[in-house]
Amino acid sequence: MSQQELTQQLERLKVAVADAVEQAKKLGADQAEVAISRQQGLSVGTRNREVETVEFNQDGALGISLYLNGCKGTSSTSDLSPEAIKQAVGAAFSIAKYTQADKANGLADAELMATDVPDLDLCHPRNFTPAELEALALRAETAAFDAGISQSDGANASAHTGIKVYGNSHGFLHGKLTSRYGLSMVAIAEQDGRMQRDYDYTSARNFDELWTPERVGSKAAEKVNSRLGARKLDTQTLPVVFDREIATGLIGHFIHGISGGALYRKSSFLLDKVGKQLFPSWFQAHENPLIKGGLGSAAYDSEGVATKAADIVKDGVLQQYLLTSYSARKMGMQTTGHAGGIYNWHIADTGVDFDGILKQMDRGILVTEVMGQGVNTVNGDYSRGAAGFYVENGQIQYPVEEFTIAGNLKDMYANLVAIDNQRETRSSIGTGAILLESMKIAGN
Repeated sequence: MSQQELTQQLERLKVAVADAVEQAKKLGADQAEVAISRQQGLSVGTRNREVETVEFNQDGALGISLYLNGCKGTSSTSDLSPEAIKQAVGAAFSIAKYTQADKANGLADAELMATDVPDLDLCHPRNFTPAELEALALRAETAAFDAGISQSDGANASAHTGIKVYGNSHGFLHGKLTSRYGLSMVAIAEQDGRMQRDYDYTSARNFDELWTPERVGSKAAEKVNSRLGARKLDTQTLPVVFDREIATGLIGHFIHGISGGALYRKSSFLLDKVGKQLFPSWFQAHENPLIKGGLGSAAYDSEGVATKAADIVKDGVLQQYLLTSYSARKMGMQTTGHAGGIYNWHIADTGVDFDGILKQMDRGILVTEVMGQGVNTVNGDYSRGAAGFYVENGQIQYPVEEFTIAGNLKDMYANLVAIDNQRETRSSIGTGAILLESMKIAGN
């Protein structure tokens, strides 16, 4: 779909949203908000250099929430005809009459609505045929086979565009166009009857910013081949480096812990921690939602609240929680504009590259994969299966597998030692590899 066609569809969706809000007002709703999300995409999967899947998706619906004396009613419809919208609004109004009143319900305050909505360059539409995406996936597989893998567990190339419109009874009505492209490769290698599996991928809003298929395929092969001959570990306590892809997950647990949904339910290990020292004094976490073309960029959140750059952690001290209007009211606070999630996080490094952080660790474990769900975000206990590499004298010695790493997230954050400067760019969490002082390693 071309930029012009997407823009035309965006304007039509704005009309539908405005109509739904107006219908809610006519019925007598105190407040109303309406959102539409439309996605269209194509993905092609190959396996062992043969096409396995071709998927086209086009979906989306209008969702309405209206409020009546503190009661909330919701409904949705994929039919955007005036009559269908009227019925959906009526259904939401009827539901609101039977729900329990909650003082925290309602729109975010009108004065918090975004009034300046810049173009953040989030949409770079490009039409692909299945044959073109197939060719990209096959190139990634070919590169992996050329690098010596035994078989492919699949390559996938995808192209998606999206339209999002949000409006409410404060008079807020805005929409945005987005695009996202991806290419991934999963490789399998075998040695002495034992198989290993690893992958690599690339993702960007602009197709021209993707890594080449050859880079993705050869990197996947390099990673899986490096895991051949993996050994077991003895149970011990060692320093640990979380590779940058795994480090994003470590920061992700922190994000969950300071998010309003967990906090107002008192189910977070970071309750009542604003203003408290959680990390070493050198640790900084900055959020900037207004980066042009950023994977996590947005001028307003899913409630229409204006977003803004902020220091989430400064000098190791937590500066704020991540709140929606509902969770903020539950806690007697004000929304921070995080309805819908986080934006572009930048985790400051300590001035060393990846080789430097291994040298700083000297002897320990480089973790490149974690598995299982052993993270308790109520008390912070952390225990997950892992695989990676044993490091001695600052050099990778051999691959290791089938061990468990354990600790408590509060202690892990407080005892960070270093972060390298080779930041992850395929995620909204931009962090390098993270060195922790020590973790319990459960092995043989």
